[in-house]
Amino acid sequence: MFEPKITKEEVNKLPLAEFSGNIILVDDIHLIKEAVDDLKTHSIVGLDTETKPSFQRGIMHKVSLLQISTQNKCYLFRLNKIGFPDELLTFLADENIKKIGLSLRDDLIGLKKRHIFNSNNFIDLQTIAKDYGILELGLQKMFAIIFGQKISKSQRLSNWENIELSSQQQHYAALDAWASLMIYQELIKCKKLTKKQLQELIAKTTPQQDLTN
Repeated sequence: MFEPKITKEEVNKLPLAEFSGNIILVDDIHLIKEAVDDLKTHSIVGLDTETKPSFQRGIMHKVSLLQISTQNKCYLFRLNKIGFPDELLTFLADENIKKIGLSLRDDLIGLKKRHIFNSNNFIDLQTIAKDYGILELGLQKMFAIIFGQKISKSQRLSNWENIELSSQQQHYAALDAWASLMIYQELIKCKKLTKKQLQELIAKTTPQQDLTN
């Protein structure tokens, strides 16, 4: 059984996680079909997005990058360069492929500001982690609990619309999508908690003062 929670201090003491698979940058329309065709051979993938940060009130940018990962390969679709091609729209609507991510509601809202599409078979880790005894909602803490490694967040606020993405940006982006997939595959190996077990776990890990409020 997993530990239900982990502190930031405990996470910071862990070794850094790394994605050791292949990272394929899709920044040209001629590369799209081959990438999507490969992804369609998998029944489950990890998914994440990145958006250029805005430091000015009232200014929001569109999703810059869509990352889709298998166990050993991650495709980085630079939507700010290639737009939102039909092949990707069809892939995201495919009911036969599970797309695993975290806080997917935000990702989907951002993606649909680029182009409306049907989003089928998306599974959000935040909605299922508690069924396996994990009460954290963040990707970094979930991954730390399950794998004992820390996901670096150093590139999160970098410019995702740079002319060229740095190696650090590419590895950061790939790691987040891959990590979601790894977490899901590890969770489903385990038995879900019963409703009673979950209630007892929540009561045990909730500070007493919170229960009286």
